[in-house]
Amino acid sequence: MASFLQDLWESIFTPGPTPTLLVATNASFAALQFLLLVLLIATYSIHFVVLSGLCGGLWYAINWFAQEMAREQQMQSAKENKEKKPEPEHASDTDTETETPGPESSATTTTTPSAAVPSQSHERPKQLSPTLLEPKRSESVEEVRRRRSLGESSGYVSTDSEWEKVSEGDDKSK
Repeated sequence: MASFLQDLWESIFTPGPTPTLLVATNASFAALQFLLLVLLIATYSIHFVVLSGLCGGLWYAINWFAQEMAREQQMQSAKENKEKKPEPEHASDTDTETETPGPESSATTTTTPSAAVPSQSHERPKQLSPTLLEPKRSESVEEVRRRRSLGESSGYVSTDSEWEKVSEGDDKSK
């Protein structure tokens, strides 16, 4: 029991539905349904039938969502496994293109799999200039500050104290 509670506490901080969290959720909904049944028998109130229906719908929706999340995680892991296939043994370890003459005395270009998939590389563009991120040299710091402040103060911004003044005025007029 202590290990279940420890696993439950740790599963709260784990992203996605964990088996321990799903067991606790299903046990809680089952206990709630039992309680609603007991209260229905004790009071014969239609309210407990409606609450039981709402509880059942929420219970089903949570389990459906957990199944969809598990299915999506499986698809993501399968996709990652496909991308991490081992390279063929005859491929070179370099990411450069090499030209090799073919049997018909024509040049062919071969690339390695890592160079063929551009979506896997996380490199910055080679010709990125740091001056693109800096303000133009002809502008002074004062001009940049003035331009920033004009953009922020161009609209009307109300404050909480103005709303308090309005509400005080309504109270006095009553």
